[in-house]
Amino acid sequence: MTSDNVRAGAVSRVEDVLAGRVVSAARLMRDLDDLVPGAVDELKHLYPHTGGAFVLGVTGNPGSGKSTIVDCLIRRYRDAGLRVGVVAIDPSSPFTGGAILGDRIRMQRHATDEGVFIRSMATRGHLGGLSRSTQDVISVMDAMGHDLIIVETVGVGQDEVDVVSTAHTSVVVVVPGLGDEIQAIKAGILEIADILVVNKADRAGADRTVADLSMMLDLRSEGAPAVRILKAVAINEEGIADLVEAVDLHRQDLDHEAEGRRRALDRAESRLKDLLRTLALESALTRLEAGEGLAALVERIAERKIDPYSAAEQLLAELMGDS
Repeated sequence: MTSDNVRAGAVSRVEDVLAGRVVSAARLMRDLDDLVPGAVDELKHLYPHTGGAFVLGVTGNPGSGKSTIVDCLIRRYRDAGLRVGVVAIDPSSPFTGGAILGDRIRMQRHATDEGVFIRSMATRGHLGGLSRSTQDVISVMDAMGHDLIIVETVGVGQDEVDVVSTAHTSVVVVVPGLGDEIQAIKAGILEIADILVVNKADRAGADRTVADLSMMLDLRSEGAPAVRILKAVAINEEGIADLVEAVDLHRQDLDHEAEGRRRALDRAESRLKDLLRTLALESALTRLEAGEGLAALVERIAERKIDPYSAAEQLLAELMGDS
């Protein structure tokens, strides 16, 4: 295939994505995740067409009922006529590196709905629960014309703060009776929550959990953004309407306050820094392979002939010298 044909194919796929064609979008998402050459160029063409979708992050520890809540939210927003995209971050398979796809199975009732696009992704060892190409997938869904994109992350404790760099509104789901979960919230998750949902609130201790969360919110620094606390029994869809209302209210707050602009700048800065780290690493590895080689440098470090800090600093200095 000639380079002209390749370029023509790329333009055609961009047009397909903008037209909302699922097959082309899914293939582009796969190519972006697999770092297929040329896929990023297509994303560059799509970027000016993004920014219309509202991104909702749903986080929380395993077993808190995140996927059930997301499943209920999909139905509510579809009933309202919105096109919904879902990025479900699954634990990586230890054998293949691929997503286990548990979330897609739980959301099976939406599989035939053309207004819902669910994409399961593997964490690939990323502690924050967000795979390296999550933002790329969000951009593709955004360009397709989805009104709402829900990102559900793997429950991995305080490292889940990564979702803040992606979402406009962050929902943290907890359940009553788990002291360890409250400790995890103290460790950092509480700081990212715009809305706290005490799910499985028909269990004993739900009111105590709400009280504990309220107390911790009161201990935050003066001027911290308001956080709503809700109770839900998602398996029965109890409290879901309240959650939808709370999300809508938070979105309105962002639209009318400087906080929304600040968050937009924070998201852009976070994305830029992530890409700089990725590109710098790729450049460093390319240089190593062209010269001494990664294995040789690792051997020198292991033999204490050079320390890892000096090795990294020297390589970075060489890269900066070429720029």
